[in-house]
Amino acid sequence: MSDVLISAAPGASVGVHLLREDGFEAFLAARPAADRVLADLAEFKARAGQVLVLPAEGGGAAAALFGLGAGEAADPMALRALPGRLPAGDYHLASVPAGLDAGLCALAWGLGSYAFDRYKQKHAAPRPRLVVDEGADLAELNAVVHACALARDMVNTPANDMGPLQIETIAREIAEQYGAAVTVTTGDALLEAGYPAVHAVGRAADPRRAPRFIEIGWNLAAEDRPLVAIVGKGVVFDTGGLDIKPSAGMRLMKKDMGGAAHALALGRMIMAAGLPVRLAVLVPAVENAIGGDAMRPGDVLASRKGLSIEVGNTDAEGRLILADALARAAELSPDLTLDLATLTGAARVALGPQVIPFYTADEALARDVAAAADATFDPLWRMPLWAGYADALDSDIADLKNDPDAWAQAGSVTAALFLQRFAPAGAWAHFDIFAWNPRGRPGFPVGGEAQAVRALYAMLKGRYS
Repeated sequence: MSDVLISAAPGASVGVHLLREDGFEAFLAARPAADRVLADLAEFKARAGQVLVLPAEGGGAAAALFGLGAGEAADPMALRALPGRLPAGDYHLASVPAGLDAGLCALAWGLGSYAFDRYKQKHAAPRPRLVVDEGADLAELNAVVHACALARDMVNTPANDMGPLQIETIAREIAEQYGAAVTVTTGDALLEAGYPAVHAVGRAADPRRAPRFIEIGWNLAAEDRPLVAIVGKGVVFDTGGLDIKPSAGMRLMKKDMGGAAHALALGRMIMAAGLPVRLAVLVPAVENAIGGDAMRPGDVLASRKGLSIEVGNTDAEGRLILADALARAAELSPDLTLDLATLTGAARVALGPQVIPFYTADEALARDVAAAADATFDPLWRMPLWAGYADALDSDIADLKNDPDAWAQAGSVTAALFLQRFAPAGAWAHFDIFAWNPRGRPGFPVGGEAQAVRALYAMLKGRYS
């Protein structure tokens, strides 16, 4: 994705006016009569999402108007809709109402410029560019936009082109770009290295798509700095295993590596900003395939932590690979651990596709995450690690099982309780992301979506800058 946020235009740029309904008449009164007539003909009233391009006398655009609707509060992410509704060219924000952050508006412009056209012969038309105000950190804005685009590209790419090896390749490229170390353990070597659950989930895949554990370490020599561990679920395709999914449930399972994509994106943001932390990004990458060597319902698996896990359902595989990854994170004694995973359908039943539930027992972390979510307009909602459901994970023959008893019902909560058994002792939070827009709307096309990472980046900046 080329930069759509720039510091200066080679020529003149068109002014964009962000207008509330209650200020529109005053704005229009100061415009030429022709503009007032055009606004009347277009029935432009600055309602939320309305766009009007005012023509220049010699052709082209003289200005663009974008409606914010009524009331003082406005979501800057509404501007994600704007780039797709303007002709190509260079623009600048000519007027921004009080209370609306121009930097967030610019970020929304960048996020709304995303398009996935890798498999189309006809590529998307050039996107309009925005000249960013000198007071904003252009490098940081572009870093966030590009990291979110990376996550969305990875999620959108079909499984035949986004296997464990491709995730490893992307991780290596990021590590090389920022001078980080990367280690990868693949195939049967996972057993010797102590990742038995990762191996069990991924061993039935074709050898060319062998399971692997990817670990990026950045700035680790700076021992006086806190260590942040980021864990991402990387199931490149989930058939459900022997407990096979129906075709409708399998259709979008290319996105089941969304946690890995988000972990890599967040890690890239941290490294690009040079935050004063040590960073470990841990990604178990597997395909939950069906084959003669696939794990079976009723199998008992070993785990890196030493806890035995009874497999009640092979379609609850994400928590198995995360168990080994979180146990590895614990060995690093992190100050903070964050895991991201497209883990449960129950999370969508609870909060739908746009609001992401998170779980933590750390009250200070919960407050920081919630505040960052509000500040960045990246919607997150804390859910309870309800101890009353913990015994739904009890197994008759193992330390715990991966499919909770049906009486507990709260599938996203019990999945988080499972992960908690393996999480590091320090501050930890789990994010049950969806990573997908199921309904297209302006600025939010159907397909991969970056969720939670903007809020988490802001939270980390606030904690460690």
